[in-house]
Amino acid sequence: MNPPTWAPGEIVVDPGSPEPLYSQVARQLRAAIEDGRLPTGARLDNEVDLASRLHLSRPTIRQAIQSLVNEGLLVRKRGVGTQVVRTKVARPLRLSSLFDDLNELGDKPETVVLINRVDPAGEDAVERLETPGLTRVRRLKRVRSTGGEPLAIMNNQLPDGIIDPDDDELRDRGLYQLLRSAGVRLHAAHQNVGARLATEEDAELLGEKPGAALLTMERTTYDDTGRVVEYGWHVYRASRYSFNLSLTNNV
Repeated sequence: MNPPTWAPGEIVVDPGSPEPLYSQVARQLRAAIEDGRLPTGARLDNEVDLASRLHLSRPTIRQAIQSLVNEGLLVRKRGVGTQVVRTKVARPLRLSSLFDDLNELGDKPETVVLINRVDPAGEDAVERLETPGLTRVRRLKRVRSTGGEPLAIMNNQLPDGIIDPDDDELRDRGLYQLLRSAGVRLHAAHQNVGARLATEEDAELLGEKPGAALLTMERTTYDDTGRVVEYGWHVYRASRYSFNLSLTNNV
């Protein structure tokens, strides 16, 4: 028996709302997945049909769907289309920064701010932050240490205007603390963990030798409306840091 095909009859968009159109569509699709109206295996209409039914452009629909693909709620399958892969959004994560983690361990974080500025948004930033029309992006680069010993190099991009921290704030507080203080409700993230060898710049900043093993992490963080609020790419000294993952059996 084929899985049901869902029609977007309940989606209503408001062109006058400050919330982007793609975000309105993604939010309502996410709600339908959460409450079971779009069960696991349900198929969405194709982008052309969805755009026609909602009187929106195909790129708007594509961006809405891609944001839910990035969250792990939808999957695109060749010959099948776009399907729901979870019955519910994973419970909201307690997203934490390295600053938060070190504080919880009782280690006083120390930060050197290398870059804190607003730059023109290039194509890479627009793609990473999933914000068509973005013209300016805040760029951050910091070295986080503990006990006087460097631990990580942290790079972040944020849409300009979400926060406007000075260097003292970045030294004294974690990025997620600053976002939460600005009223941003962090909801979920897509994260990749990997490894590479230290470049000469990495080695100088981290007190390692060129070619030393480093852990890498890329993270795209979403607020509760599905908006990307920051993209980060960081490197950690493998000799001083590890990632711990907890796995559960939900059968």
